[in-house]
Amino acid sequence: MAGRYGEDVLAGDWRRRRVTPEVDAEPDLVVEDADSGFCGAVVGFEASAVVLEDRHGRRRVFPLLPAAFLLDGEPVTLRRPARAPVPAARRRTASGSVAVADVRARVAKASRIWVEGVHDAALVERIWGDDLRIEGVVVEPLDGIDALDAQVRGFAPGPGRRLGVLVDHLVPGSKESRIVARVDSPYVLVTGHPYVDVWQAVKPAAVGIRVWPVVPPGRPWKEGVCAALGVAEPAELWRRILSRVDSFADVETPLINAMERLIDFVTEPD
Repeated sequence: MAGRYGEDVLAGDWRRRRVTPEVDAEPDLVVEDADSGFCGAVVGFEASAVVLEDRHGRRRVFPLLPAAFLLDGEPVTLRRPARAPVPAARRRTASGSVAVADVRARVAKASRIWVEGVHDAALVERIWGDDLRIEGVVVEPLDGIDALDAQVRGFAPGPGRRLGVLVDHLVPGSKESRIVARVDSPYVLVTGHPYVDVWQAVKPAAVGIRVWPVVPPGRPWKEGVCAALGVAEPAELWRRILSRVDSFADVETPLINAMERLIDFVTEPD
């Protein structure tokens, strides 16, 4: 009899010791990540991972590992459904918004979103293009922001004519922060991200690198990155970067937050 109970049945990794049921990760299924405690509904997939959205609209990506989630308090292994995970009525845009079917793009509004250059504009189009066309908001690239206050005055913002501006490297004490401080209008919102260039707002893993190279001060950032990665021209590397971006999950959170604020601002009814 002693041999029957000689082993501590609670010892070791309990998730490995029991048979864990497999559950299809259907859209809107609410589960909890067993390690972090993050609880949310299934809204999509990224490669071999699932995207969960909590009740505050925050999204996180978790790998589909064995016994990695809790369903009604019990461990389960999520699996990607064999059929298309999101029905046509709930198709998501690259930004994560629910796609609206059979709706033509609106005529462009007077309100605008400005970004610093063509690379910023291309990245914004890649992720938020569908949303902006539905809202009738045009994104226009600038050639830098050195004359931003004069450009804003020339735009003449006002009721029904709002302006949002996305700025690279918008951190306290930077040249960009001093330029932005000169813009003062209730119909203009200037926000941005902390990265030196919008390239850096793309997650390194999406590009196939561990981290973005550190470029010494005084050297142009794009050229320094190309040299470190063994790419001849910035244009070649940019094509590679842009081709790897499929959705909001491929870019860093500060860029997502900045763009969502700008879209909300320029589409807010006056």
